[in-house]
This record gives sequence, structure tokens and C-alpha cells, in this order.
Amino acid sequence: MLQAGAARTRLTPFWGVELTGWGYYIERRWRRVRDHLSATALAFDDGDRQVVLVSLDLMVIDESFTRRTRERIAQAAGLPPGSVLLTCSHSHNAPAAGGLLGVGECDPVFEDWASRQAATAAILAWQSRTPARLRVGHSEMTGYSYNRTRPRGLIDPRVTALRVDRLDGSTLAVAVNFGAHPCVGTALWPWDVCRDIPGEVVDGLEAAHPGSLALYLQGACGDVNFLPEFSTPDRYQEPARALIRNALGALDQGREMSGPVVASASETASLPTRRWTLEELEQDRREAERRLAGGRVDISRWRETIGRSMTNRPDDMVTRHGGDEAKAVAAMCRFHLEWTGRMLPDFETRPETLPTEVQAIRMGELYCVANSSEFFSPFALDIRRRSPVSDLMFACYANGGIGYLPDEHDIQARSYAGYQSPKYCDQFPFTPESGPVLCDAMLRVIERCRRTVDD
Repeated sequence: MLQAGAARTRLTPFWGVELTGWGYYIERRWRRVRDHLSATALAFDDGDRQVVLVSLDLMVIDESFTRRTRERIAQAAGLPPGSVLLTCSHSHNAPAAGGLLGVGECDPVFEDWASRQAATAAILAWQSRTPARLRVGHSEMTGYSYNRTRPRGLIDPRVTALRVDRLDGSTLAVAVNFGAHPCVGTALWPWDVCRDIPGEVVDGLEAAHPGSLALYLQGACGDVNFLPEFSTPDRYQEPARALIRNALGALDQGREMSGPVVASASETASLPTRRWTLEELEQDRREAERRLAGGRVDISRWRETIGRSMTNRPDDMVTRHGGDEAKAVAAMCRFHLEWTGRMLPDFETRPETLPTEVQAIRMGELYCVANSSEFFSPFALDIRRRSPVSDLMFACYANGGIGYLPDEHDIQARSYAGYQSPKYCDQFPFTPESGPVLCDAMLRVIERCRRTVDD
């Protein structure tokens, strides 16, 4: 008999913690709490195997956070660390638990507390297990998001939903999976703690199923945003309402899984990267030093040089620095000095591959495959095409953080995702082979997870 449990703890940061993303060296310490951040856990046990899924209202986490949290869960509940999946909603109105250079200072006290809170949610979910049934469904949602990296670019339109019911028919939990950058609230309330669209979806699903807990799993959104017209107070909730309708409709038309079993599988993928050249490093450093020389900031033609790949929208950096163009350019120069300062001492000796965890968990006939990147839509669509699994969720920003994993288009364009992200992650740039290598690893863990039970 399958058993499931759900629990939630709070992750709202204490006073003085910076929110992550949105710009360089803004020191975006929050001023108001629009809505509280949470860690929400869902535990499954089929009598032989166990898995725990934890959704975190954080922007990103790193491997250290993942390791600490899994260890705490293992010590308290006796669960294998590899059976625990930690994933982030990626709200840009939340802190990070793992540093990204220049886009929000991490607080080590908050990071440790958030790990304890995430572990507590998982432990409480495990302790509250009760006999349960699972229902799964999926649909497609278009017209609310777009590929921000190229005209008419691909998106993954799949909305996948899971409902966990107690044997008395009441709903214990609901999980929904969709991929689109949660930056709508950031444009409206940049100084507020906020869950953004994922929070609106969670609240709506819980209202539809009183007494339940809902989880939002962020999918392949490295190249996908919600449409800009939703970044207004009047239209902010429209994408969430559409997602709620799609999820509830998918569950109504979905299927109950008979005799559901659970399983997990993981491996370390070794992603190819390419070494920075000395000229690339010195070029960024020379420009920063030149613009800061003489006590005045040189702002001439910065959009075509230092600002070209540092941000998707260069003029937004000026707005976010209070309209002070010199201050914005100085912040970008500071970033170039700091990232090259980190990289120059050992860039010639670092390994030219990046190890990263890939994980899959199975709940009945529903699979959830996780990676640590800002995953691009073409990769998700490729996995859907090649996988025999019909009900498949993607959990990105999971179990660590390796920044954007762009496809060949963005790598060749030296875009923000292809050229800037590895700088603030203190990594080498990815190559056109990196994404396919990760996709192959994700397909392998799905297959291993499937065979664990079916064999």
C-alpha cells in the first residue's frame, strides 16, 4: 500500500537578507513581505522504496546546501540521500542559498537556517505518511509565455499535475509543473519578498482543494518568460489563473494510478566546457580598469561593449541603480574586476569539464527528472520526444546550481545565458555538446528509475 505525507515550513528571510537577481551590486535588501516563502515537502513510501520531493521558494541552491539538507533528512528519517530531490521555484523576489557573484549577497546564517527548514519539512512529511492514491494528468498551455532568446523560439507548453488523495477521498497534496521565468512580480515589487507566479498557483490549487498542500515545480525556463503584458497590477494573476485551470482540468481528465510504486535513480554527468582564453579575461579586465580610471566613470558606448552580454536589457541596469548611468556602469566594471580576479589564478589548470548531479524519481507512472541548471526548452522537448514516459515533470534549479545551460544558438551568439552566466557562476562556458550530454544523462536516470520497478 502506497503511503504519502506532506508538510510545509517557512523560508521568509529575516531582516537584512538580500534578494537575488535583478542586477549587479544593488544591495537589494527586502523592505516588505508581500507573501511568505515556504519549503513544501511531499514524501512517498511503497513499503520497499521511498522518495521525498521538496519545493523551495528560493532563487537557487548550491551543492553544499543540498548535501547539508539531505544529511539532516537522512539522520532524522533514515532515508537515503539520493531519494531526496530539492528544487527551487526560482522567484527573483527570494534569496539564494548558494552564491552568484554580484547579484545578491548570500547570508550564511540564513542559508543554514533555510537548510534546516527544508529538512524539517521533509522530516514532517515523512512522519505524517498515510495510505494514499495518486492521480496524474497533463495538458498544454500557450499564449502566456514566450522564448526570450529568439523570435518564434520554442517553449515547452506542457502542464503536468499530480494529485495525492487520502483513502477517505480528501486531497492531501497537489503538484504542478510548468516552465516560465517567475519575474512578473519582480517588475512590480522589486523590493518585496514574494513567491511570484508560483505562489499564486500554489494558493489557487490549495483553495480548490481545502486542507491540501500544493507544490510548484519549475520546469525548463532558461529561455522562457511570461509575456511582458502580465507585469501590471491588473494582469499579474492571469498566468497563474490559467495554470490553475490547466492543472485542475488535466487532473479531471487524468487517470488514477493503480498499485503505484516509487523509485529513484541518480548519476553524475560530466558536462564539457571550454576554457576561457587569456584574451577574454584580460579584455574584460582592461575595459573595467579603463572605465574606472581617473576617478570618473567612462560611460561612453557601454551598451555596445560591457553591457552587451551582461544583461538582457542594458537600460534596466540604469533604472535599477536609481537612474544613475555612471553608478550602473561602475557596478558592471566592479563585476568584471571581481570575476576575472577569481578566474585568473587557476583558469589554465581547472578541469575543462563540469560534474553535476542528474536525478529521477518515480511516483507510480509519473516521473520527475531533475537537473541543476537553468534548462533550455529545446532540451526539454528533446527529452519528451525520446523518452517512453508519457507523464514527465522537469525539476530544474534542483540539487545544486550550475547557471544557464544554453543551446547552440545562444552559445554562438555569446548571449547573457551563453557568455555571462558562467562568469557569475565562476565556471567555464558551456559548449554546444553540453546540453546533449546532460539530456542523455537525464534519459538514462529515467530509464534506470523505470527498470528499478519494472524489472
